[in-house]
Amino acid sequence: MSPRKARRMDPFDRGSGKTSRPVGRSVPGVDRIEEWPDGDWHVRRLTGAGADKTYRCPGCDQLISPGLPHLVSWPAWQGGEDERRHWHTACWRNRARRGPGRSRY
Repeated sequence: MSPRKARRMDPFDRGSGKTSRPVGRSVPGVDRIEEWPDGDWHVRRLTGAGADKTYRCPGCDQLISPGLPHLVSWPAWQGGEDERRHWHTACWRNRARRGPGRSRY
């Protein structure tokens, strides 16, 4: 019989009996609102496992392959859900710096 390996308790599970974890910026699949010069945007990060279709990134006009982590964004106004777009993460971060020849959305 092998000895049992001691496991550390998760800091969020200690003591109080609560099992909730704080939601931070890096939680995939959880929406957050980002403020940009062109308005507020809902942003959802998708893991590779959550990406099962091919999408075209509006930032670079290249394909986002199935299984590639990326993000989805849409305007934070009523009815903005119909304007969802799938972006490469780097393209989303750099979209405000693109030249005048490309649309920012």
